[in-house]
Amino acid sequence: MEFLFIADIVKPAGMDDKEFFQIWKAESEAAVAGLDAGGIKHLWKAAGQYKVVGVFDFPDGNAMDAAFHSLPIWTMGHHEMVQNPQLLPLRDYRDWAADLQKLGS
Repeated sequence: MEFLFIADIVKPAGMDDKEFFQIWKAESEAAVAGLDAGGIKHLWKAAGQYKVVGVFDFPDGNAMDAAFHSLPIWTMGHHEMVQNPQLLPLRDYRDWAADLQKLGS
């Protein structure tokens, strides 16, 4: 199932810029590998903001948990850098349009 992912990336208090960007660099390498493997369908960094937006494809919640907990931000112990995460399940609009045909009858 596809999910829209939106999260703010925040530098923790007391962390210097070098460490912050090193962790984000490691995360970006894992994210590009996820894009190449197909588990991440799309991924963007919002221009001018430390916000990441993506579309992920997971078969179930177990796979979602495993994927997130294998990422460097989590394995390096810095999951606090990801704030206000949102995961919205997505469905094809054509399916909704077909439902509307039935609901509107």
